Amino acid sequence: RVWTIALSPDRKKVVSGSDDGGVRLWDIDTGKVIGRWMGHTDAVLSVYWSRDGQRVLSGSLDGTARQWDVENGETILAPIKAGHYLLAVIYSPDMSLFATGGGERPWDYTGTGDNKSAIKIWNVKTGELIATLEGHTDWVQCLAWTPDGKTLISGSHDFSIRTWNTSTWKQIALLEGHDHVVYSIAISPNGRILASASWDYTAQLWNLDDNQLIS
Repeated sequence: RVWTIALSPDRKKVVSGSDDGGVRLWDIDTGKVIGRWMGHTDAVLSVYWSRDGQRVLSGSLDGTARQWDVENGETILAPIKAGHYLLAVIYSPDMSLFATGGGERPWDYTGTGDNKSAIKIWNVKTGELIATLEGHTDWVQCLAWTPDGKTLISGSHDFSIRTWNTSTWKQIALLEGHDHVVYSIAISPNGRILASASWDYTAQLWNLDDNQLIS
């Protein structure tokens, strides 16, 4: 089963993540697999291209994020261990950071006090944990970064959307309007409108200038 796909910046390739832990690279013109990258030990639920098309970031139920070199299919740095399983991964626009989001399996709860629904920010070059963003009370399902890199946005199983200042890593706003899991979010090219889709069977538009619901 394929869980996630992402189109390359040049629109010539697609990368996918699947149940077998594989990340596959597809040629759009031929529809053929031209790369198969193995390393994850559980399903891959999120993949994301770097802006230059040279790297792919993947997040898995095995609790790790991996960066892949598209040219040779090798991993860049060691796998990043998030401490919980991953539903969302994303590079920052300037490619200096990446963010991960997810949650923990209920049967894996350790009682350590670690917020398994937190968003974590990592250094792309070193793999160092830069910041932990706490606020969501359930799994983080999706992430989006504004084009200017100043705001990170998250959608969650707690039915909320939250915006975060990437200079201070503090929460800016709480957007509440959905009655179920916020499954997907996307930002307009000008960075001013946010679209959100939910398991409540609605899609909503938000004005990011004032964080108010448009429709």
